[in-house]
Amino acid sequence: MMQTQTREQAIFSCGEWVHLQETFDVINPQNGITIATVPKATGAFLTEVIERTESMFRQKKSWATHERIRVLARAADYIEDRAETYAHTIALEGSKTIREARAEVTRAVTTLRISSEEARRMHGETIPFDQRPGSERRHGYYMRLPMGIVAAITPFNDPLNLVAHKVGPALAVGNPVIVKPASATPLSALLLAEALEASGLPKGYLSVVTGSGQELGPVLAKHPSIKMISFTGGAEAGDQLAKLAGKKKLSMELGSNSPVIVLKDADVDDATSSCVDGGFSAAGQNCIGVQRIYVERERYEEFVRLAAEKTQTLRVGDKLLDTTDIGPMISAREAERVEAWVEEAVAGGAKVLAGGKREGAFFEPTVLVDVPPSATIYHEEVFGPVVLIEQIDSLEEGVAKANDVNYGLHAGIFTASIDQAFYAIEHLEVGGVMVNDSSDYRVDAMPFGGVKESGVGREGIKFAMEEMTETKVVCFRMK
Repeated sequence: MMQTQTREQAIFSCGEWVHLQETFDVINPQNGITIATVPKATGAFLTEVIERTESMFRQKKSWATHERIRVLARAADYIEDRAETYAHTIALEGSKTIREARAEVTRAVTTLRISSEEARRMHGETIPFDQRPGSERRHGYYMRLPMGIVAAITPFNDPLNLVAHKVGPALAVGNPVIVKPASATPLSALLLAEALEASGLPKGYLSVVTGSGQELGPVLAKHPSIKMISFTGGAEAGDQLAKLAGKKKLSMELGSNSPVIVLKDADVDDATSSCVDGGFSAAGQNCIGVQRIYVERERYEEFVRLAAEKTQTLRVGDKLLDTTDIGPMISAREAERVEAWVEEAVAGGAKVLAGGKREGAFFEPTVLVDVPPSATIYHEEVFGPVVLIEQIDSLEEGVAKANDVNYGLHAGIFTASIDQAFYAIEHLEVGGVMVNDSSDYRVDAMPFGGVKESGVGREGIKFAMEEMTETKVVCFRMK
């Protein structure tokens, strides 16, 4: 196991590593030990970063596509060559086990490589202006151009890959980007900056500024030089940013309460394994993690029994051990919140079939049945290791219950019937439907986002790149 010690970490400002007088601690949630001190930037400092970034961007005027391709590809190689260091940092500062952290590093490498590849494919098209009578001598096209500074505000639960998901597309189209990472997990974002700097990123195209979200968020939202905000986080914070941002372009992923429907013709053994994995990975702190499971009456008892049995085999403990399945939540405070929600559900008649206990920041993977719809945990995003199982009499009932929340990010359905799968695809109010898989499935190239309170816009490299460009039409009138 790698040894750790407290270190003083600089932030990355327009291509330079900077220490500030005021700092805050980065804490390992597993044991409460400080692993690093990080600069606490003020709103005034961030304003200077924005204005310096704008000046450097305007002075450079353009950044050739082949150079963007090379920098992103080199950064991917840089991280891959140091994968264990990156994985150890992800696990140390956050909630993921070392195995989950290694998987995130692999995804981040893929994200940067796809960004590099998509940079060469981001282009416009010719337009047949002669579709309008009288325009027979007009010819032209549209092109996609960098829009300017993108502000990326990122969460703790994927502290490397979700930063890469914003930085990679922004750089691929030639935009500078300013990252405000989650204060709980800033070290992984700073490691990404290290990789890009070592790969030849021009100065001014990336800053990673750490500090209070309450102070820095409004600066990013209101400053006129910020052309787009890409935010992943809670719905309440997203609403506040949107009010401050005005007419800025927004891309927001705001969480979910993901449902899975299991029909009587499903492979129940496979469905339970997928739902247990999808509900408890990263200690349940996953926006597309399974939360509500609706099982058709004929298979309900079997599903519940298998789900409880498989949940009880999960090993909770030291996140840096390869044998651990579930590590701590991001803080004891968050674990206490989940504990309170579970206790509220139990007081309303819910039964605990597995787990249900807390110790510090650890909360056992928990299976609940008979949860009343009035319980907070039924209709809000738990963002913790808890799944709810409920009996249904039909697919139609399952879809209606799945839709009966304010979120709509991902959903899953297990069935052998293509007709029933397509009914779910058509009627589930979500951004993605996973057939014979849990809601917790995603590849980094697909469009990712939701409806209702789950957000605005789509991520996924190509789709984020389109959001991060301005479209300009060019038309020539020939003599």
